[in-house]
Amino acid sequence: MAPALNFQATQFLLSAPTLAQCPADEGREVAFAGRSNAGKSSAINTLTRNKGMARISKTPGRTQLINHFSLSDHQRIVDLPGYGFAKVPLAMKKRWDQHLAEYLQQRQSLAGLILLMDIRHPLQSYDEQMLRWALQADLPVHVLLTKSDKLKRGPAQASMLQVSKFLSALDSSDELFSVQTFSSLKKQGLEQLEAVLNSWLGDDSDQPDDADESADDDHRDEAERRRVPTEL
Repeated sequence: MAPALNFQATQFLLSAPTLAQCPADEGREVAFAGRSNAGKSSAINTLTRNKGMARISKTPGRTQLINHFSLSDHQRIVDLPGYGFAKVPLAMKKRWDQHLAEYLQQRQSLAGLILLMDIRHPLQSYDEQMLRWALQADLPVHVLLTKSDKLKRGPAQASMLQVSKFLSALDSSDELFSVQTFSSLKKQGLEQLEAVLNSWLGDDSDQPDDADESADDDHRDEAERRRVPTEL
């Protein structure tokens, strides 16, 4: 069993405006996605115990880069551009959507998606679209219902039940999707998030070289499954 990842050792790697400028497509990475006001940067900062790891913009939706953070030479966390909220020119928004779609469709090292939703406003149309695509692509998704400190326990549990029922209806096998409540402010749900990331990222550094060819075949098969809407 691989040792638990040390998220405090996370380091900023690079920001890429397009898929072509992302790091080499090898190893494993988990991407954080969600509406621009869902708290992605705050969640990453809480996870890494570094308030300055991911920049928190005063204007939601301004981040248009694919930001990569390294845990090791072969394990990464990715902060994707927020969707569905930015008050920017339509042409710019379409470019962001295209880059996001290309990343999700073509990135072979993508092991799973952390999909963040404001617990007070879950399952917006963009969120549902992302979940349906993930089901088609056979990509695991863990939903973080953020800002849970904004609700009392009863309403928070009701929101999680609503999302859980939607996920179960979408995937009857209950294998691809999971959900939890999360608060960056209170650091609630942090251990559960870490467990999911440890499971997905694992430690494949000691895989034998003869596994490379099999991995390449798996990547090609996965690429055939992934078809992402060009507008998110």
